[in-house]
Amino acid sequence: MPELSPIDWTAAQTEMEASGCTILRNVLSQTECRMLADAYPDDTIFRKRIVMARHGFGQGEYKYFSYPLPDIVHGLRDALYPPLADIANRWNGQMGIDIRYPEAHPAFIARCHAAGQDRPTPLLLEYGAGDYNCLHQDIYGIHVFPLQVAFLLKEPGTDFTGGEFVLTEQRPRMQSRAEVVPLRQGDGVVFPVSQRPVKGSRGYYRVNMRHGVSRVRSGQRHTLGIIFHDSK
Repeated sequence: MPELSPIDWTAAQTEMEASGCTILRNVLSQTECRMLADAYPDDTIFRKRIVMARHGFGQGEYKYFSYPLPDIVHGLRDALYPPLADIANRWNGQMGIDIRYPEAHPAFIARCHAAGQDRPTPLLLEYGAGDYNCLHQDIYGIHVFPLQVAFLLKEPGTDFTGGEFVLTEQRPRMQSRAEVVPLRQGDGVVFPVSQRPVKGSRGYYRVNMRHGVSRVRSGQRHTLGIIFHDSK
């Protein structure tokens, strides 16, 4: 399992409150990135393949892992969840949402499974030249953990060009704001699934968030997505 102790979660939360996301630098090694990307053709470890163009999601494709998850994927899910749960609980309080999340990920997964959300959602995405991912939100049932993480498995400028990770936020009565996130191989970006709190002159209010990937200009791009709630 990757070592997460060097992450400054206080700084990460400050950045997330300011811009809506934060980058976790060098979480995965080149070897781990290569191993994950090279696993994409192995259908024995996945439960479902999605071709984005068939559903109007964009171009490219992705596969959902099956249980049991690969050790590195399971480890990332369990290790990243506790500090993110602290942020999620604080955010829900600021937004006036009563839902609170347990300290450990297995307890939250048990909550999902009790509601019939028992299919794993971590996924690998593969893009080639001309592929892209439309702006969207990853909501799979009534139980939604409000933060997720995407890890870039290929090196921009070397393995591919284009394909930037993009976030947009829609504030009430304002035009949408876009954020392009500069990831390197092995970096992860933490971002909201659907909404986050923003402090205004009269307290906190909610803004809606969407994420996607711009058009890949050349080469091949792979991403690991860590979503903490399961699907029906």
